[in-house]
Amino acid sequence: MDAPETITSPANPRVRQAARLRDAGERRQTGLTLVDGLRELSRAAAAGVEIVEVFVVADPPPDADRAAALAACTAACAACGAAVVPLGGRAFEKLAFGDRNEGLVGVVRFRPRSLADVSFAAGRPVLVAEGVEKPGNLGAILRTVDAAGLAGMITCDGRTDAANPAAIRASLGTVFTVPLAAATAVETIRWAAAANRRVVAATPTAERAWHEAKLAGDTLLVVGSEADGLSTAWHDAARAGTIHLETVCLPMRGVADSLNVAATAAIIAYEAVRQETSL
Repeated sequence: MDAPETITSPANPRVRQAARLRDAGERRQTGLTLVDGLRELSRAAAAGVEIVEVFVVADPPPDADRAAALAACTAACAACGAAVVPLGGRAFEKLAFGDRNEGLVGVVRFRPRSLADVSFAAGRPVLVAEGVEKPGNLGAILRTVDAAGLAGMITCDGRTDAANPAAIRASLGTVFTVPLAAATAVETIRWAAAANRRVVAATPTAERAWHEAKLAGDTLLVVGSEADGLSTAWHDAARAGTIHLETVCLPMRGVADSLNVAATAAIIAYEAVRQETSL
């Protein structure tokens, strides 16, 4: 079989169509997204995610190890049924992300599932990220959930989505391996009540320190948005007796009134790990 022709123009329709997947509306309409990077695409393939096509830079990197890694990942994607499309430098730059250019960008079929379609292991915490705006924060939280071995994650009323290419990149591909659901706050609260999970939420106004609460086990660990924190839906549900809500805080001894949401998630996730290993 003849090698596919290299696309050199950034204005090529195939390149432009792929670039449009940076737009949330286009991702929702097509169910597709962009994945940039060897680890990210390898993890997508290993998780059984459908890889529709991969764009590979036509000129391999001069470093022999990097060139070999690029060739191996490209071959793995092709073995999964992906079309391989060589691109010239300018065309590839239209799809690549920032300075960390690894020479391979894939188009994959991926969107977060509903709560009804995801199974979370019992006996381990599930982390809820509510209203997170920045894809880098969302990806970092996914890495924490993976690293800490939590049961999974729910993105709740997100202002960005886990299929955002920047979130996928920040997650290092763990978005494809962590049990992940997308839901509203109301849906998540109903699910927590039905699953009999305790809810522990981090909020700057709480009086109890994070390590004083029981975070391990069948808990829902909730972090709120960067700007607004926890929504009122949780407090309303607690007052109605739908859920048992406990709020905890992290000490802020400087001029800032809160930590980055991804940092907060990491602290409470690893406190849950510490408590579990101390039992």
